[in-house]
Amino acid sequence: MKESKKKPWLLYAIVATVFWGVWGAFTSVPSRNGFPDTLIYCVWALTMIVPAVFVLWRINWKLEMDKKAILYGLIIGLLGAGGQMILFYAVTIGPTYLIFPIISLSPLITIVLSLLFLKERTGLLGVIGILLALFSLPLFEYSGDLPTEELGENGTLWFVLAILVLVAWGVQAYFMKLANGSMSAESIFFYMMITGIMLIPMAFYMTDFSQEINWGWDGPYLAAAIQILNAIGALCLVFAFRYGKAIVVSPMTNAGAPLMTSIISLLVLGIMPGQFKVVGIIFAVIAAFLLAIQPEGKKPVKD
Repeated sequence: MKESKKKPWLLYAIVATVFWGVWGAFTSVPSRNGFPDTLIYCVWALTMIVPAVFVLWRINWKLEMDKKAILYGLIIGLLGAGGQMILFYAVTIGPTYLIFPIISLSPLITIVLSLLFLKERTGLLGVIGILLALFSLPLFEYSGDLPTEELGENGTLWFVLAILVLVAWGVQAYFMKLANGSMSAESIFFYMMITGIMLIPMAFYMTDFSQEINWGWDGPYLAAAIQILNAIGALCLVFAFRYGKAIVVSPMTNAGAPLMTSIISLLVLGIMPGQFKVVGIIFAVIAAFLLAIQPEGKKPVKD
């Protein structure tokens, strides 16, 4: 696949950011309508089938099935979906206003691993952009409310689980970049889809079916319409990692998505961002600009 654009990674990163931003603004609607998050996961896993099949069709069904490709694909998929399973439980026993800011720092893991093992580097503008993006991440998720009585009820288990999710998603992004050096992005996403579907029984097991569940159009069907945005965003992220540096792509997309969500929530839903989120928005905008204009190295991408 030949790319004529100077920065193909930037295009994929922007598309992923936009799709995830829209998804983030509306993803909680089905849950508020009475359709559980665990079942929303099941819907999301199934929506991955459409883009996975489409991109494989685009390359004439050339799915890589050697041991290395399968191993990489399963590692990436299980780290992502497995992290989501852990998160489902963590938010039931711990304070979400602390769990999500912790998890949002997963790009730190990706950056450290990529610096150490992939020997990735960037210029001064890129470094400043990365730091601003990292600073912005917990600000997007932090609510500013600290009802400390919630912290002691389940000890530190929620904290351990949050760290596990942080590590899982940070390592997943690293492996996305690593795997792209030896297999196609299309194959990576296909195995992500497979592992996502494999964990559907676990999500069903974690669902509380004793409570009333909304099976109407504003439940699973609305969830499907929203989650397809998540699936396409994930596909674009894999391609962004194929052409771009993980130390840049990871913080940029992780900061850009909540930025888009905040803007859409303000314009469409009329939700005003709090003071912490406003600071996060400022940091994210500056970070995205710096990461976009940072000159690239001359390392070619093999197709």
